[in-house]
Amino acid sequence: MAQSQYTEENIRSLDWKEHIRLRPGMYIGKLGDGSSADDGIYILLKETIDNSIDEFVMGAGKTIEISIQGDKVIVRDYGRGIPLGKVVDVVSKMNTGGKYDTRAFKKSVGLNGVGTKAVNALSTFFRVESTRDGKSKSAEFNLGELKNEELLESTSRRRGTKITFTPDEAIFKKYRFRNEYVERLLKNYVYLNPGLTILFNGEKYYSENGLKDLLEDNNSTEDMLYPIIHLKGNDIEVAITHSKTQYSEEYHSFVNGQHTTQGGTHQSAFREAIVRTIRDFYGKNYDASDIRKSIISAISIKVMEPVFESQTKTKLGSTDMGGNLPTVRTYINDFIGKQLDNYLHKNQETAEKIQRKIMMAEKERKELSGIRKLARERAKKASLHNKKLRDCRIHLGDMKNERRLDSTLFITEGDSASGSITKSRDVNTQAVFSLRGKPLNSYGMSKKIVYENEEFNLLQAALNIEESMEDLRYNNIVIATDADVDGMHIRLLLITFFLQFFPELIKENHLYILQTPLFRVRNKKETIYCYSDDEKYSALNKLTGKAEITRFKGLGEISPDEFKHFIGDDIRLEPIMLDKALSIEELLKFYMGKNTPDRQEFIINNLKVEVDLVEDN
Repeated sequence: MAQSQYTEENIRSLDWKEHIRLRPGMYIGKLGDGSSADDGIYILLKETIDNSIDEFVMGAGKTIEISIQGDKVIVRDYGRGIPLGKVVDVVSKMNTGGKYDTRAFKKSVGLNGVGTKAVNALSTFFRVESTRDGKSKSAEFNLGELKNEELLESTSRRRGTKITFTPDEAIFKKYRFRNEYVERLLKNYVYLNPGLTILFNGEKYYSENGLKDLLEDNNSTEDMLYPIIHLKGNDIEVAITHSKTQYSEEYHSFVNGQHTTQGGTHQSAFREAIVRTIRDFYGKNYDASDIRKSIISAISIKVMEPVFESQTKTKLGSTDMGGNLPTVRTYINDFIGKQLDNYLHKNQETAEKIQRKIMMAEKERKELSGIRKLARERAKKASLHNKKLRDCRIHLGDMKNERRLDSTLFITEGDSASGSITKSRDVNTQAVFSLRGKPLNSYGMSKKIVYENEEFNLLQAALNIEESMEDLRYNNIVIATDADVDGMHIRLLLITFFLQFFPELIKENHLYILQTPLFRVRNKKETIYCYSDDEKYSALNKLTGKAEITRFKGLGEISPDEFKHFIGDDIRLEPIMLDKALSIEELLKFYMGKNTPDRQEFIINNLKVEVDLVEDN
């Protein structure tokens, strides 16, 4: 075998923008088209806003204005403004920024000076404008390349920084911003920064009560077992309650304003501290799972120069608070141990409700212990021998952390559909779980059914969510069923299962529906896949000559070669989102309860009759 040449010509140095564009995942995580909350376009937005948040934290600028119209994003703050002589450098030179000077940014969201450089390099249009001391300076870039730099000019505009950018569609293919994800991002910012006003496309976001508002906005008051426990210290804030109906644990954790969706040292310490304090207060060695069962909580801490496990800052790795403060674990344990204990002594009614909840959880756990043991053994045997779960390689070695955000589990029905997806998938990041028949309608049932029902037990085991979401094995859970009546029914039954037992999977935007084409329109030169009748008609108008139309009746009819496109770069995912106006119980009762007149009327009013037209083209 001939050896390849390895000479000086093989050695190449990339400049900052080339490296970001060649390896964008190192800087912003996954790419995506905007259908997931952690897709790259939202990271670009977040990195831009973070700088404005840091200004607010430093006491400069109480309002941030954000506009998103189509693919164009504008973020305007009223902070101190970038020093005018460094406007270009701050957005185009790596390792350049004010956050390295801890005197100016002691507890900043990010310290590496990369954020706006990544936005710049990954945008077809990027403009930065800074105003301070009655003067302004601006510069425009294309893919990180400076195209126009304006001279200093006098101005009467208020001080601050304005960033305008358009993400590059060559990187973020066919993307679009979803207002729901943007709104959630902005709400988190105001929860963590009481007194801050954010205007998004003219709508105002503001919070007075911090994390207490977060829990209230995300959960119905009727489902809370007791009023929210809200505790605040110099560098820490927590909010705690228990759900009356939810089974597993739910945490919202933040570090220096960054939403750490994968938790980290602070969240682990928080979980530990709650257990220790409850045990000490009641003088009983309750099981940790019984104490934390059904908990809904939030924690925010501020750390000097935090260390995260990736550029996207979704998991805290720091063990120290910084300065002369103790470790993160000790700091949180001391705070919770004192403040939560004081609260429970002063609020006897809440303390009694918590103890009754723990005792009920303990009783249920003991009743289920035998069933759970058998269920785990069945799940292990099924995984090894029946191949119900065809796993991906991401859980092996170093890939686990590097590409966790890309991990996907397709839940599909029938051998033919699961066979097509299995043959077409990316074996590194995509796994397949095969359903056998229709799942049970789990509405109104207890957690016992999850262990007794083979499908539910194996699905729970595959996702690794028996106790909490902290060790969720797949970031994206995708329901892949046929677009017919039976397929729609299976979707509804699966969504019911998740809402009933694991609602935080939906609250945290992990659940999706796979959109696959209904039609294939092709002639001898071109093939177009269509997801609706409108797209079909458009394809027929585009193609010249005689075109052949194929109506896909099921996923199993799509060949593996074709399926590669629909679960690869061109994947279309529709996120499942909760309507905050309705409680989970109300949703389940309406759609999955007894056939009420209200639901009959809803079905009649929303019934769609599809008429297939035979095209002679």
